[in-house]
Amino acid sequence: MNHEILSSQSLTEAAAPLKNKLLGIAEHEQRFKLHKELHAGSIESVEVPAQVSHLVLLCDNDQAGIERSLIAQLCERYGVTPPTLQSNQFTTMLGAYRINWERHTEYSTYAFFYSAPFETPFVEPAINHVPKEWLASLPGEIIAATHVALENREAPKRSLKELSLLFASNTVIGSEVAAGNAIAWTDNQIHADGFGRILIQDVSLRRRQAARLVRRLLEIETYRMLAMLPVPMMRGYIPDLASFDQRLAALTEKNIDLESLGDEQQLLNDLTQLAAEIERISAKTSQRFNASSMYYDIVKLRIAELREKRIQGLQMFHEFMEQRLSPAMGTCVLVNSKLETLSTRVERASSLLRTRVEISMEKQSRDLLSSMDKRAHMQLRLQETVEGLSIVVLSYYLLGLVSYGLKAIKAAGIKLDTELATGIAIPLVVGAVFLLVRRLRHMVHKGGE
Repeated sequence: MNHEILSSQSLTEAAAPLKNKLLGIAEHEQRFKLHKELHAGSIESVEVPAQVSHLVLLCDNDQAGIERSLIAQLCERYGVTPPTLQSNQFTTMLGAYRINWERHTEYSTYAFFYSAPFETPFVEPAINHVPKEWLASLPGEIIAATHVALENREAPKRSLKELSLLFASNTVIGSEVAAGNAIAWTDNQIHADGFGRILIQDVSLRRRQAARLVRRLLEIETYRMLAMLPVPMMRGYIPDLASFDQRLAALTEKNIDLESLGDEQQLLNDLTQLAAEIERISAKTSQRFNASSMYYDIVKLRIAELREKRIQGLQMFHEFMEQRLSPAMGTCVLVNSKLETLSTRVERASSLLRTRVEISMEKQSRDLLSSMDKRAHMQLRLQETVEGLSIVVLSYYLLGLVSYGLKAIKAAGIKLDTELATGIAIPLVVGAVFLLVRRLRHMVHKGGE
């Protein structure tokens, strides 16, 4: 097995110079990487009887370098070629057991395979062959841990009582899988050693078929736990969403009894604050919810791939998941749907209130323009009044000048009745001043236009 892996790595390295051109034609830079994606995570074969220990650790993507370094240390201990610095998947034999490591976006998996006969499943699991100090140095937090035992086809069939003892008297579920080529049992519980347990009895499995079956069952365990990650968080937000619903109802009711623009603006501020709180929760949950939905779809797909057949008296895998996992996923869907509904309702209420505020402000602007128009009209009337008084004043001063002029003419020896002449000049002066002021006002209006 180790020789096969080394040979594969050698072929890959030999093919590296050909990445630039093939038959004189330039190759896409991602061709080899995309091709490897199709084979990532595959388990070549499992030789029955065998035991498998599987760990799933949540850890940041920047810890992949630490994981590669730790695997390299383990390989050095057994004299095996370590993974490359860019590897996200690695499998090789380490003495009596085989390790399979995979790096994913938010988690890593470690599977340890030990192929040898055993008397009682789960007593001496495969992980017992791995150095404990090395396991303790792995980065991340365990989200799933599972022991799998594969019994060969010669092993006697186990009764429900024997299965109950193997699974610590927990309720056992199981079915014929792989179209009847194997039987699988589990209790979906975490036992005293911190691991879950899956027992598989070979009926007529081929080595690669056994590997695919093991992988599907382990992926069901992995993805069901990852799918349930946001459930506690979602449940914790349910009281907040109920409170938001009540606040929105109260704010919407206030919209009917608003009396002033200040009240409208205050209500708009309250709605904006509520919208911000809803968006804060939505931002925290949306990414986790999307990932959970994807994991849940994978669980359903992997269960369908088991091709189950019922064992009389036992619940099947898909029935258990429908009864236990589906309601949990329904909680996530409910919270996400409620967030979207609240966001839409708040946006609609805010939009209506903004329209009302804009109408109120337009009314205030109209009233202000009307008031300004009235003041301008009053100023015009006042101006006309002032103009009337100015005509009188100007006429008075002009008549004074006329009177002085007439008196001067009389003093020069010309006989003239100055009082009579002044009286005759009054209508002439007033008329002339009136026409002059009117002419000036007409010129000012014309210039303004």
